[in-house]
Amino acid sequence: MLILLGTGVVANVALTKTKGFNGGTLMVTFGWAFAVFAGVTVSYKSGAHLNPAVSLAQLILGNITFVQFLIYILAQMVGAIIGAVLCFLAYKDHFNEEPEPAAKLGVFSTGPAIRNYAWNFVTEVIGTFVLVFSIIAFTNGKTPSELGALPVALIVLVIGVSLGGPTGYAINPARDLGPRIAHAFLPIKGKGPSDWSYAWVPVVGPLVGGAIAALLSFPLLPIVH
Repeated sequence: MLILLGTGVVANVALTKTKGFNGGTLMVTFGWAFAVFAGVTVSYKSGAHLNPAVSLAQLILGNITFVQFLIYILAQMVGAIIGAVLCFLAYKDHFNEEPEPAAKLGVFSTGPAIRNYAWNFVTEVIGTFVLVFSIIAFTNGKTPSELGALPVALIVLVIGVSLGGPTGYAINPARDLGPRIAHAFLPIKGKGPSDWSYAWVPVVGPLVGGAIAALLSFPLLPIVH
């Protein structure tokens, strides 16, 4: 649900023949925020494990076992690939009509506005730290459960508008890697390479950011009893 709707809003904005073409950054940011809302809402069984960085933080906090962590990572990757494939099917004719390989890749994966791997990595660490630290705060501070998935969606929204400019704010390894794999194997007409030289940044950066958030939560986010 997360990746279908998230890549879907990018396709609607980026592919030339769509109704939403040139909808702009805010349209993409709001689309991704509410894609997260939908994803969190339907994944209540697992406790909304949609993001390997969040799952890693929960492992560090002792809330899940290592086996659960591995199962969540596998499920997140499979779900991300399936979501990307469904997006491709929904926009199949528009992918065929789109002349720019970069626009097609941009539907599936993030890329930097200025390619500097070190600083792109730092940006992803910071953005994911904000996400995971806030999610832990919601739990530790006992954010009212009646709000449901809304707090997470709003955090993703503000990360997008505040920190999304340099890298497109993957802040989720599965969100970037799963669709990038789908881009590599899908029969997309006129597609270019999948930019594997950059692919480590939106995977490693979020994992580091999530780990730092978990470790700093011990002294900085006391649990409200």
